[in-house]
Amino acid sequence: MMRFGFLTLVVTMLIAGAGNRNHAAAQDDAELVQVVVELLGDKDKDIRALGLEQVRTQAKGEAATKLFAAQLPKLPADAQVGLLSALADRGDRAARPAVVELLGASKDEAVRVAAIAALGPLGKTDDATLLVGLLKSDAKPEAAAARKSLVRLADDGVGASISAQMKAAEPALRVALIEVLVARREKAAVGDLLAAAVDENEKVRAAAMAALGELASAEHVGGMVQGVLAATSNAERAAAEKAVMFVCERIADPDKRAEPLIAAMEGLKPEDRDAMLSTLGRIGGAAALARIEAAISDTDAKQRDVGIRAICNWPDASIAARILELATKAETPEQRTMALRALIRVAPLADKRTDKERLELLAKAMKMAQRDDERKLVLQRSRAVRTVESLRYVLPYVDDAKLSETAAESVVELAHHRALRDANKEEFHRALDKVIAKSKDAVVVDRAKRYKRGETWVRPKPSG
Repeated sequence: MMRFGFLTLVVTMLIAGAGNRNHAAAQDDAELVQVVVELLGDKDKDIRALGLEQVRTQAKGEAATKLFAAQLPKLPADAQVGLLSALADRGDRAARPAVVELLGASKDEAVRVAAIAALGPLGKTDDATLLVGLLKSDAKPEAAAARKSLVRLADDGVGASISAQMKAAEPALRVALIEVLVARREKAAVGDLLAAAVDENEKVRAAAMAALGELASAEHVGGMVQGVLAATSNAERAAAEKAVMFVCERIADPDKRAEPLIAAMEGLKPEDRDAMLSTLGRIGGAAALARIEAAISDTDAKQRDVGIRAICNWPDASIAARILELATKAETPEQRTMALRALIRVAPLADKRTDKERLELLAKAMKMAQRDDERKLVLQRSRAVRTVESLRYVLPYVDDAKLSETAAESVVELAHHRALRDANKEEFHRALDKVIAKSKDAVVVDRAKRYKRGETWVRPKPSG
């Protein structure tokens, strides 16, 4: 400890001397660098830590950086890891050649991971190819570090390099590189992503459309339409449609959000134009509704079905009354199910309606429900109306053997909101007692007990 204190004092004095830019400053800098180099090679971790802090924050200049980096091959593995981290924090690219050399020479995983991580702040465009190769590594820590460094690389041309390599890679790597492009916010890659959106591989298509949902603009909607039409499964199709929706939602004027898609649909074959009505329904707006209502009113049963499917994707509750009508007058069981599920989805959405009106619409949907999965969906959506009336609505269903667990979970979800719970404490306590007595779900029971005691509960993070 005495030695550590003495060295700390020496370093502090040297820093003070180096900060006083007089005729002896250069000599002070050189002495500080030499002391730091000696600290880095010390066997004592605390002493090395003192040296690493100086690497991060003191002894400025490229010459000092090169001298520090030159110590890398002379140090044991744990010290190399520390110095790599310090050099990365220092941010001087003069350390890059030594980092690359160590990465090529070392077999120690921790050292390799630290060197890969250091290339993020220290690397240049040429390193993108190296990091892309490491992204395929069977060693997961190395692959993870390579991904982070690809995201951090700030040299000009890195985005173009990643995009070019993405186009030539095998599917799994293409997906990973598409995700990197999104993390880097590489809007210049949109053209390559549009091409990937119609790739023969479903995972590549899905990743590209998700990326376009974040990076594309209204002028790219026409190209994204081809990605929607290329989808081969319901899940892929729904995700692709949502990507188009995300782009259109960024248009400030709600009445103009559908315009890019409507313009793109004009050039499609009739069957493709009909297929895109579903996407149009997700965007909403007067122009979209007019086209969808025209399909619903068509004399052709297939057209009517396409129109109903489209309106059931509507993004808000403005068409709730229309969906209720469609559910009531549905021509087929499938149309009735679609309309009822859409009604349950939009009924509790926040808008100009009162909480009472939103809950009443859910109650209407419950009366129309013919299957337990529909009834459970109503109970789940009731949680979105955060009022004591919602508690009173769902509580009786805790006694229903088929719906009990869903209702119990809705009770605790409502109780999760402290202001609502505290304003109606006695009523919530009675409801939570009922949940504790009836529920077989240990998590639900634990939550109920915590809320009764006035405690908070944090949803655990998913494993993996």
